[in-house]
Amino acid sequence: MVRLRLEDADYQRLLRLRTSLRQYLRWSEQQAQAVGLTPAHHQLLLAIRGHADPRGPTIGDVAGYLLLRHHSTVELAQRVGALGLIRRVEDPDDRRIVRLALTDKGAAALERLASQHLEELSRLAGDLQPYWLEHISGQPRGSDPADLRVSSACAGWCVDAMEGRAARRRCEATREPRARQCRRAAHR
Repeated sequence: MVRLRLEDADYQRLLRLRTSLRQYLRWSEQQAQAVGLTPAHHQLLLAIRGHADPRGPTIGDVAGYLLLRHHSTVELAQRVGALGLIRRVEDPDDRRIVRLALTDKGAAALERLASQHLEELSRLAGDLQPYWLEHISGQPRGSDPADLRVSSACAGWCVDAMEGRAARRRCEATREPRARQCRRAAHR
């Protein structure tokens, strides 16, 4: 790995990024609390709704998304289920497997939060885009974002998060396996 000589401006940009991310996370917690959910409840609902398999995620899937242990996820699912936000569903193909699904009440709460979060992420992306263009992609300010090329999963995720649909077209155009993998993960 090549070590770069960092300057004061680099540390200032890193601080701005970390501060923006922490502010977003705090804002997210406040939004969840405003609709009567804890941040963990909100994350569980999002993990269920965002799971790609239409049958729904298993407890193990959700534990992976939330970075929790299996038994902690079981307890969280029981608490959220008691609120009427999710339900346990028997897998039709394997009765030993239990999957999670949102109730109408849970789906409505998550939809309110998700639309607010997408708006806030769009605002945050706009704040970070000049930094991305100038310091990560190597393109000068004022460059057309459509000129960015995706060359890795990380870069693909960053571009996807910053530019939405235009990035999806670029990922498909590059035909790079890691970029396609990244695109699928970011746009379920």
